[in-house]
Amino acid sequence: MAMELMTPGVQGTELVDDVNVDRAYLRLANQIGELLTKSGLKPGDRLPSERALADQFEVSRTSVREAIIAMELHGIVEVRGGSGAYLVQPPVRVYGTTAFMPESGPGPFELLRARCLIESEVAFVAAETRKDSDLDRIFEALADMRLYIDDKAANIAADRRFHVCIADATGNSVLLQMVTAMCNQTKSPVWNKMDQHFHSADMREASQHDHQLIFDALLARDPFAARAAMRAHLERVIKVFSQSWR
Repeated sequence: MAMELMTPGVQGTELVDDVNVDRAYLRLANQIGELLTKSGLKPGDRLPSERALADQFEVSRTSVREAIIAMELHGIVEVRGGSGAYLVQPPVRVYGTTAFMPESGPGPFELLRARCLIESEVAFVAAETRKDSDLDRIFEALADMRLYIDDKAANIAADRRFHVCIADATGNSVLLQMVTAMCNQTKSPVWNKMDQHFHSADMREASQHDHQLIFDALLARDPFAARAAMRAHLERVIKVFSQSWR
């Protein structure tokens, strides 16, 4: 029997291991739902801590976070900054075949780790291959990030353009397609919910500094500095997204 997590106003929305939704954080959300059902938590009760859940299921805390975010998207739990996650309505068990998540994209941390690996090397190559016209486009995106530092949506759009322009500077269409696809994944519901919890003006200021270091390395044609600056930037984002809710 498949276990379902009910979405407000929607009957029969279940968490299942489906051929179309084979994501570790969704499987973990299933398991956490099972635990909540067995433990008898009531609406308004706080969930066990991320650390406790990670120990219970022998996974990382970031995996737990992605699972909780997926459950929050469907109204099962509520995450309260500085306090933790609370049960909104208990999971229910019903028959059905509908997948829990309509999208099958990667979780935020899976995506960030891939970006850290790939975009660091993209920056290395771009530092060697970039032309002055590439630098102009990259700098324009950087300038727009600064111009829109207080406008979250416009700042994020300029941030994405910065990364895509660096990939374009490699002259490799495959790398450009890969980076574009990864940047587009940051528009997913799970990513957006994570971003709502942790994106701040301070994060934008820190990213501005990171991007300036990346640009300086590209300008200097220093591939090693470009790689290190890109890696440091994305590792910092991972660290921010990993901060405790409590």
